[in-house]
Amino acid sequence: MKLENSQSLNGDIVANIEKDLRYISGIIKQKGRELLSSYKITPPQFIALQWLFEDGDMTIGELSNKMYLACSTTTDLVDRMEKNLLVERVKNPTDRRVVRIHLLEEGKRSIDEVIKKRQVYLEEVLVNFSPEEIQLLQTSLMKLHQEMS
Repeated sequence: MKLENSQSLNGDIVANIEKDLRYISGIIKQKGRELLSSYKITPPQFIALQWLFEDGDMTIGELSNKMYLACSTTTDLVDRMEKNLLVERVKNPTDRRVVRIHLLEEGKRSIDEVIKKRQVYLEEVLVNFSPEEIQLLQTSLMKLHQEMS
């Protein structure tokens, strides 16, 4: 019987963790959208810029796969970012059929500013956490991320 109670408790804990992560994700998304409102960047553009910022140049197909979007949707997204001078298309000198999306300085500056503002927000949220709690949170989130990757 103890095993059943333990399994039920684990199920409740897992359900609560999932719920908390879902709520936290929603809050972060909403705060991110508020921060983006003062930039010429939409939430999908922010995600695309983040991928380019973190992983470097990539093709439309690679970016589409990372964002779980159709290539046509990603092409439209890149068109708009290119018009706003956030990215540029660069042809491969050895194979002109291959076009990579390159993050321009304005794109780097914008994504860097937004990320820094998001970090300031998180720092404000963590003000009532002890250094030990912050370290435990970071360690636990890193481990969770590694297990999911």
